[in-house]
Amino acid sequence: MKLEGRNALVTGASRGIGRGCAIEMAKAGANVAINYRS
Repeated sequence: MKLEGRNALVTGASRGIGRGCAIEMAKAGANVAINYRS
């Protein structure tokens, strides 16, 4: 899936599924903003 020029906001991106989704979206060309609690 090509996401070039698209924006994505991923919550829970510090680990697990959220992190994996953020990485894959970035690889597909999306501008990714991440959010997490520590």
